[in-house]
Amino acid sequence: MGKIFYVMGKSSSGKDTIYRELLRESDTEDLKAIVPYTTRPIRVGEREGREYHFVQEEDFQRLLAQGKVIEHREYQTFHGIWRYFMVDDGQIAIEEKQNYILIGTLEGYASIKQYFGADRVAPILIELDDGVRLQRALNRERKQEHPKYQEMCRRFLADSEDFAEDKIIDAGIHRRFQNDNLKQCLAEISDYIFSGDQPK
Repeated sequence: MGKIFYVMGKSSSGKDTIYRELLRESDTEDLKAIVPYTTRPIRVGEREGREYHFVQEEDFQRLLAQGKVIEHREYQTFHGIWRYFMVDDGQIAIEEKQNYILIGTLEGYASIKQYFGADRVAPILIELDDGVRLQRALNRERKQEHPKYQEMCRRFLADSEDFAEDKIIDAGIHRRFQNDNLKQCLAEISDYIFSGDQPK
Protein backbone atom coordinates (compact mmCIF):
# COMPACT_ATOMS: atom_id res chain seq x y z
CA MET A 1 0.00 0.00 0.00
CA GLY A 2 1.36 3.42 -0.97
CA LYS A 3 1.49 6.63 1.00
CA ILE A 4 0.74 10.24 0.15
CA PHE A 5 3.41 12.61 1.46
CA TYR A 6 1.75 15.97 2.01
CA VAL A 7 4.12 18.95 1.91
CA MET A 8 2.89 22.13 3.58
CA GLY A 9 4.16 25.33 5.09
CA LYS A 10 3.65 29.06 5.15
CA SER A 11 4.20 31.04 1.96
CA SER A 12 7.85 31.41 0.89
CA SER A 13 8.99 28.75 3.37
CA GLY A 14 10.68 26.90 0.51
CA LYS A 15 8.12 24.12 0.16
CA ASP A 16 7.91 24.43 -3.63
CA THR A 17 11.69 24.13 -3.98
CA ILE A 18 11.78 21.17 -1.60
CA TYR A 19 8.92 19.50 -3.49
CA ARG A 20 10.73 19.87 -6.83
CA GLU A 21 14.05 18.66 -5.41
CA LEU A 22 12.46 15.58 -3.86
CA LEU A 23 10.93 14.67 -7.20
CA ARG A 24 14.17 15.37 -9.06
CA GLU A 25 16.21 13.19 -6.70
CA SER A 26 13.77 10.29 -6.61
CA ASP A 27 12.61 7.84 -9.25
CA THR A 28 8.94 8.13 -10.20
CA GLU A 29 8.61 4.51 -9.11
CA ASP A 30 9.43 5.71 -5.58
CA LEU A 31 7.62 9.04 -5.52
CA LYS A 32 5.08 10.37 -7.99
CA ALA A 33 3.74 13.92 -8.11
CA ILE A 34 0.07 14.68 -7.60
CA VAL A 35 -0.72 17.92 -9.40
CA PRO A 36 -3.42 20.04 -7.69
CA TYR A 37 -5.62 22.61 -9.43
CA THR A 38 -5.96 26.36 -9.02
CA THR A 39 -7.92 29.22 -10.53
CA ARG A 40 -5.25 31.81 -9.70
CA PRO A 41 -3.10 33.24 -12.53
CA ILE A 42 0.07 31.42 -13.44
CA ARG A 43 3.27 33.02 -12.09
CA VAL A 44 6.55 33.61 -13.84
CA GLY A 45 8.57 30.39 -13.74
CA GLU A 46 5.55 28.13 -13.30
CA ARG A 47 4.37 25.66 -15.90
CA GLU A 48 0.97 24.11 -16.55
CA GLY A 49 0.81 20.59 -15.16
CA ARG A 50 3.92 20.96 -13.01
CA GLU A 51 3.05 23.15 -10.01
CA TYR A 52 -0.69 23.19 -10.74
CA HIS A 53 -3.31 22.65 -13.37
CA PHE A 54 -4.35 26.25 -14.04
CA VAL A 55 -8.08 26.37 -14.74
CA GLN A 56 -10.98 28.80 -14.80
CA GLU A 57 -13.85 29.20 -12.33
CA GLU A 58 -16.23 27.38 -14.68
CA ASP A 59 -13.88 24.37 -14.71
CA PHE A 60 -13.97 24.23 -10.91
CA GLN A 61 -17.78 24.45 -10.85
CA ARG A 62 -18.07 21.68 -13.44
CA LEU A 63 -15.75 19.33 -11.52
CA LEU A 64 -17.56 20.14 -8.27
CA ALA A 65 -20.92 19.32 -9.85
CA GLN A 66 -19.49 16.03 -11.11
CA GLY A 67 -18.44 15.10 -7.54
CA LYS A 68 -14.77 14.93 -8.48
CA VAL A 69 -13.42 17.59 -6.09
CA ILE A 70 -11.76 15.89 -3.09
CA GLU A 71 -11.04 19.08 -1.16
CA HIS A 72 -10.90 22.77 -1.93
CA ARG A 73 -10.09 26.13 -0.38
CA GLU A 74 -10.98 29.59 -1.58
CA TYR A 75 -9.31 32.88 -0.80
CA GLN A 76 -10.83 36.31 -1.26
CA THR A 77 -7.82 38.16 -2.67
CA PHE A 78 -7.31 41.69 -3.92
CA HIS A 79 -7.83 40.23 -7.41
CA GLY A 80 -10.99 38.23 -6.75
CA ILE A 81 -11.55 34.68 -5.49
CA TRP A 82 -8.68 32.24 -6.03
CA ARG A 83 -9.38 28.55 -5.52
CA TYR A 84 -7.00 25.69 -4.81
CA PHE A 85 -8.36 22.16 -5.03
CA MET A 86 -7.67 18.46 -5.47
CA VAL A 87 -9.53 16.39 -8.02
CA ASP A 88 -10.20 12.66 -8.19
CA ASP A 89 -8.95 12.59 -11.77
CA GLY A 90 -7.15 9.25 -11.87
CA GLN A 91 -3.78 10.51 -10.65
CA ILE A 92 -3.94 8.51 -7.41
CA ALA A 93 -4.08 4.72 -7.16
CA ILE A 94 -3.54 4.49 -3.41
CA GLU A 95 -4.26 0.76 -3.21
CA GLU A 96 -1.08 0.08 -5.17
CA LYS A 97 2.44 0.35 -3.72
CA GLN A 98 3.10 3.69 -5.41
CA ASN A 99 4.05 6.59 -3.11
CA TYR A 100 2.84 10.10 -3.95
CA ILE A 101 3.76 13.64 -3.03
CA LEU A 102 1.82 16.89 -3.23
CA ILE A 103 1.77 20.42 -1.82
CA GLY A 104 -1.11 21.93 0.09
CA THR A 105 -2.33 23.65 3.22
CA LEU A 106 -2.91 22.46 6.76
CA GLU A 107 -6.64 22.48 6.10
CA GLY A 108 -6.11 20.53 2.91
CA TYR A 109 -4.01 17.97 4.76
CA ALA A 110 -6.91 17.27 7.12
CA SER A 111 -9.29 16.77 4.17
CA ILE A 112 -6.91 14.48 2.28
CA LYS A 113 -6.31 12.46 5.44
CA GLN A 114 -10.05 12.07 5.95
CA TYR A 115 -10.61 11.08 2.30
CA PHE A 116 -7.84 8.49 1.99
CA GLY A 117 -7.34 7.47 5.64
CA ALA A 118 -4.87 8.70 8.26
CA ASP A 119 -2.59 5.69 7.79
CA ARG A 120 -2.08 6.57 4.13
CA VAL A 121 -1.17 10.26 4.45
CA ALA A 122 2.11 11.46 6.01
CA PRO A 123 2.65 15.17 6.80
CA ILE A 124 5.79 17.14 5.89
CA LEU A 125 5.56 20.54 7.59
CA ILE A 126 8.22 23.03 6.45
CA GLU A 127 9.09 25.93 8.76
CA LEU A 128 11.25 29.02 8.33
CA ASP A 129 11.82 32.30 10.19
CA ASP A 130 9.08 34.84 9.35
CA GLY A 131 11.56 37.61 8.49
CA VAL A 132 13.36 35.40 5.99
CA ARG A 133 10.04 34.33 4.48
CA LEU A 134 8.87 37.92 4.05
CA GLN A 135 12.07 38.92 2.26
CA ARG A 136 11.83 35.90 -0.02
CA ALA A 137 8.21 36.71 -0.84
CA LEU A 138 9.12 40.29 -1.71
CA ASN A 139 12.02 39.20 -3.92
CA ARG A 140 9.77 36.72 -5.74
CA GLU A 141 6.97 39.23 -6.26
CA ARG A 142 9.34 41.81 -7.74
CA LYS A 143 10.14 39.34 -10.53
CA GLN A 144 6.52 39.09 -11.65
CA GLU A 145 5.41 41.03 -14.71
CA HIS A 146 2.64 42.58 -12.64
CA PRO A 147 3.65 42.39 -8.95
CA LYS A 148 0.75 41.91 -6.55
CA TYR A 149 2.18 43.30 -3.32
CA GLN A 150 -1.16 43.67 -1.58
CA GLU A 151 -1.94 40.01 -2.18
CA MET A 152 1.54 39.06 -0.99
CA CYS A 153 0.92 40.88 2.30
CA ARG A 154 -2.56 39.37 2.70
CA ARG A 155 -1.16 35.88 2.19
CA PHE A 156 1.69 36.48 4.63
CA LEU A 157 -0.68 37.66 7.38
CA ALA A 158 -3.20 34.87 6.69
CA ASP A 159 -0.46 32.29 7.26
CA SER A 160 -0.33 33.19 10.94
CA GLU A 161 -3.92 32.09 11.35
CA ASP A 162 -3.82 29.18 8.90
CA PHE A 163 -0.76 27.65 10.60
CA ALA A 164 -1.58 28.59 14.19
CA GLU A 165 0.08 26.34 16.74
CA ASP A 166 -3.20 24.91 18.03
CA LYS A 167 -4.23 23.94 14.49
CA ILE A 168 -0.93 22.16 13.90
CA ILE A 169 -1.38 20.20 17.12
CA ASP A 170 -5.03 19.40 16.31
CA ALA A 171 -3.93 18.06 12.92
CA GLY A 172 -1.73 15.53 14.73
CA ILE A 173 1.54 16.86 13.34
CA HIS A 174 4.43 16.23 15.72
CA ARG A 175 7.46 16.45 13.47
CA ARG A 176 8.56 19.60 11.63
CA PHE A 177 11.36 20.32 9.20
CA GLN A 178 13.35 23.57 9.55
CA ASN A 179 14.46 25.00 6.20
CA ASP A 180 17.35 27.12 7.50
CA ASN A 181 19.68 25.00 5.37
CA LEU A 182 18.10 23.58 2.21
CA LYS A 183 20.53 20.70 1.75
CA GLN A 184 20.18 19.54 5.36
CA CYS A 185 16.40 19.95 5.29
CA LEU A 186 16.16 17.88 2.11
CA ALA A 187 18.31 15.14 3.61
CA GLU A 188 16.09 14.94 6.70
CA ILE A 189 12.92 14.79 4.62
CA SER A 190 14.34 12.14 2.28
CA ASP A 191 15.24 10.01 5.27
CA TYR A 192 11.73 10.51 6.67
CA ILE A 193 10.12 9.44 3.40
CA PHE A 194 12.26 6.45 2.50
CA SER A 195 12.91 5.11 6.01
CA GLY A 196 9.25 4.22 6.41
CA ASP A 197 9.36 5.86 9.85
CA GLN A 198 6.17 7.93 9.51
CA PRO A 199 3.37 8.12 12.05
CA LYS A 200 0.92 5.25 11.77
